[in-house]
Amino acid sequence: MADKLTFALVSPERELFHGQVDQVVVPGVEGEFGVLPDHAPLMSVIKPGSLRILDGGAERRIFVNGGFADVTPEGLTVLAEEAVDLADIDASAIEQQLKDAAEDLRDAPDEAKRAAAQRAVTRLEALKAALGAKAH
Repeated sequence: MADKLTFALVSPERELFHGQVDQVVVPGVEGEFGVLPDHAPLMSVIKPGSLRILDGGAERRIFVNGGFADVTPEGLTVLAEEAVDLADIDASAIEQQLKDAAEDLRDAPDEAKRAAAQRAVTRLEALKAALGAKAH
């Protein structure tokens, strides 16, 4: 059995993480799942939420929004549509953005703008929830 899991987290902008870790907990659409070294092959769509990287007693949390996770014999790769380290997020700015998005949703003049505003609200609510979980 391998001692460490090879893990890569990639977004369209950049590779956020690549290295050896003890475990990664992924927010899958069917529920969170943990990946350890030598995990069985698996592919899953990810839902907006907090991806947790565990290594040597330390935990790093990264907000992921959309994408998929691929577990192979070589390790875990997460391709995320959006990925932001929660340590870099200003909670008060997210609160204001959420208020603004809710106002945009309420005032949307047509279905297309309403759908875009709803996506923004959903994303910001998931980000706010991930920030709340960071404190635990």
